[in-house]
Amino acid sequence: MKLKFLFVLLFICSFSFAQNGTVTGTILDKEFNEEPLPFANVTIKGTSFGSSTDDMGKYSISLKPGSYTLVIAYLGYETKEIPFSIKAKENKVINYTLAADGVQLADVVIVHTVTKESEQALLQEQQKAVEIKQAIGAEEISKKGISDVAAAVAKTTGISKQEGSGSIYVRGLGDRYNSTTLNGLPLPSNNPSNKNISLDIFSTDIVEYIGIDKTYNYKNYGDFAGANVDIVSKNYKGSGLLEIGTGFSGNSNALNQNKFYLQDGPNFHGFSNERIPNDPLGGYNFSTSWDKNGATPIGSSLYILGGDSFDVGANGKLSFFLNTSFDNNYNFTEGVRRGSVEASQGIAKKDLYRMSYNYSTSSNAMANINYKINNNHNLRINSMFINSTSQKHEEYTGVLDIFDNATEGGGFVRRSTFDRTSLLVNQLLGEHKFGERTVFDWGLSYNMLTNVIPDRMQNTFTPSVQSDPSSPLVPSNLNQADNHRFFQEMTDDELAGNFALSYKFGKKDDDTYKGKFTAGYSARYKEINFDATQFNFAISRTIAQPTIDLNNIDGYFNQNNLDAGLFSIRTFRGDYSNPIALKPQNFNGQQIISAGFGAIEYQFTPKLFVIGGFRSEYIIQDIFYDTSLKQGKNKSDTMEYLPSLTAKYELSEKQNLKFAASKTYTLPQFKERAPFLFEEVGQSYFGNPFLYNSTDYNFDLKWEYFPKNGEVVSVTGFGKYIQNPINEIIVASATNDISWANSGEKATGIGAEVEVRKNLFTRENTNTNKKTNLNLGVNVSYLNTDQDLDAAKVNRETNGTITAFFTEKNSRLTGASDLLANMDLGFSKDFSEEKSLSATLAAAYFSDRVYSLGSSKKGNLVDSEVITLDFVFKFKFNKNLGLGFNAKNLLDPTIERKQEIQNVIVDSYKKGRNFSLSMKYTF
Repeated sequence: MKLKFLFVLLFICSFSFAQNGTVTGTILDKEFNEEPLPFANVTIKGTSFGSSTDDMGKYSISLKPGSYTLVIAYLGYETKEIPFSIKAKENKVINYTLAADGVQLADVVIVHTVTKESEQALLQEQQKAVEIKQAIGAEEISKKGISDVAAAVAKTTGISKQEGSGSIYVRGLGDRYNSTTLNGLPLPSNNPSNKNISLDIFSTDIVEYIGIDKTYNYKNYGDFAGANVDIVSKNYKGSGLLEIGTGFSGNSNALNQNKFYLQDGPNFHGFSNERIPNDPLGGYNFSTSWDKNGATPIGSSLYILGGDSFDVGANGKLSFFLNTSFDNNYNFTEGVRRGSVEASQGIAKKDLYRMSYNYSTSSNAMANINYKINNNHNLRINSMFINSTSQKHEEYTGVLDIFDNATEGGGFVRRSTFDRTSLLVNQLLGEHKFGERTVFDWGLSYNMLTNVIPDRMQNTFTPSVQSDPSSPLVPSNLNQADNHRFFQEMTDDELAGNFALSYKFGKKDDDTYKGKFTAGYSARYKEINFDATQFNFAISRTIAQPTIDLNNIDGYFNQNNLDAGLFSIRTFRGDYSNPIALKPQNFNGQQIISAGFGAIEYQFTPKLFVIGGFRSEYIIQDIFYDTSLKQGKNKSDTMEYLPSLTAKYELSEKQNLKFAASKTYTLPQFKERAPFLFEEVGQSYFGNPFLYNSTDYNFDLKWEYFPKNGEVVSVTGFGKYIQNPINEIIVASATNDISWANSGEKATGIGAEVEVRKNLFTRENTNTNKKTNLNLGVNVSYLNTDQDLDAAKVNRETNGTITAFFTEKNSRLTGASDLLANMDLGFSKDFSEEKSLSATLAAAYFSDRVYSLGSSKKGNLVDSEVITLDFVFKFKFNKNLGLGFNAKNLLDPTIERKQEIQNVIVDSYKKGRNFSLSMKYTF
């Protein structure tokens, strides 16, 4: 009965559609030689029917017979209304050439109110803009099978991704030189080690496009020298949409393991948070097991997204977009891990072999509501929640210390770390037009971030007979921290606001304007708090220790052996007899930035456009600390004055010459200034409270040529001059700890970028609109950096608390690769209006780059060059159903970190190949 009903329903729907007529046409751009205008909005007034033009400016809308009004709109252009009537089965053709309605300068600075998902639309904006800008949209992200924002940004010119993290390098400049915003408002960091939030926690499902400003814009905060990455969230504008997608993935290394191991405690979805037990020093009260658990390393993904829009009154529209997703992934790596390499003979004090089992999750939920009150006023609410986790179970075997511990090998270290970040973002944005001259833009945000490392576990065991690596293992008693549990919590709450008022002037005969004046204010207030407590299981040196079964570590660490005195539990402050033993190590502080800015944009000739901007910032950064190294506080306040100049000269309708120059600064981060000891296996880090701001000068000159719609050829030359640069340095000490310092007087960088996007082959059937495309994208970036290194300056400015003996007097900047390159070859074919396929082959390369500066005749730590190759295939069966297949890291290169001069590999592993299969269904 249900089947019959379904057939009847389908027949009725088919009959109903057969009676419809269709209005089609092509929208052209009058301002660009009547080329097709992609992503113009074409709607039927007073209804929910509508469409956007494709990359050839074409649209199609199915309608019941009747009389209607066609509305054609695009940001910065006239809004055209065309009445028409349509009959059953009629194909009505309405073409139109849209013209701009105001000053061209104004058209290019509003970047958050138009759907810009396609490569063509973003390239068109790049061509029109006075600023030097770059972007990657949802269309390109989907085509290349990119699942997170970090990987998406790394596909653009001059940017590479830091291995094993979501941090990026821009023109060789790392985390400290970059900034991250969401819809133009700042985001907090999820890691005390970094300035920026890890971009890989953002799923590309929420992205409309990602804007990348590698030249300074006066509206952005001045803590900048590399790039500002602005994630623009989806803003739905069409008729009703509901889409569901799912998939499965696997990593070749993980699948090849007989068993895949993880720690006890964290759950599958990543929403767990193990707390410090009651009375942790008075007895053995830890409920989670030291022993590892098995898991099945098959990754999965699921997302649901939907949106709709409704007319409100004569000119208003209310639209909403909802998205929720969950992804998880497994991978396995193994290889050498060495530390404390001796200078003269190149002998590693720690010489280990590491096996690392990794499991990550990402849960995202986003909701935004856009209310277009009328043609002059628009409000937008955006809320997003992200829960991102990383679980790493590591096992190390070998020489723990060539002089003191497992000197002949046979040592064993197990470390299990669960790292969870929860971020809640709330934004309210508005745009208001008062007449044809005045626009007021504003935005407010309140972000709440919590990062926890709950119950990190570490065990260290050594051979019972030091000279016999194969002898049974016993607990290490060399250091009381060799066996421990660690609990960390960091909160970062931030309130921020942007306000800008612009006024056009210099009206011309064609009713456009020569210039615009902008004035504004922005501010951000951040509170950060970091607490860490480590419970050390100090092994008794006076009682004979039993041997350890690695499959039953709980058999040793328990209440009976605690009572027997085999070990004691204590913090760095002492045992249960100390009343403040449970007081955590802590650093906390506040950062306040208050900024005023202004700019004049002016068209001096029909071809020359100039923006002169100025920004001043008052910065307060106070930090208070109570750690195992030091107690105290450090307060700083500075005033920064930041001029900028941007110019564009139109060499022809398709060629631009652009120039940008600016002064900016680089601010130390809280962790870099807090004297807290962060310990990893084989490496430790501590902060330097004497750090201070660097001053940066930035220069860019770019030529760009747009041969056809969707194509670009560009060449950019750029330079950086940094006073008092901040670098990671290896401290001259027995433990070879890493800290941060203003390492010299200056650093310079000069480079060039080349980008080419070309349609190699296009065939189109004008009757059916079916196309076959083959396109190529290539970008290459070369950078040469140099900085002077001054050990006396470091020792003097830190009052002797950090001793530096740099191996060389000059060095490249840390994180700087001389050569970066990306290439993608894409093929697409339409079989019908609803059936198509696409395939993309993408490759990336970065050359050697300095990780940390060498000291005491030791070479720099250098990350070796890497080449990657990915393949993505998508097939759309009809308007509802699509399948996808991804193959990532096909070359599976060896990832290595070497210590130069001594030529010792300190870290080496392979990531394995990743394969995934996905399906989506659109209702």
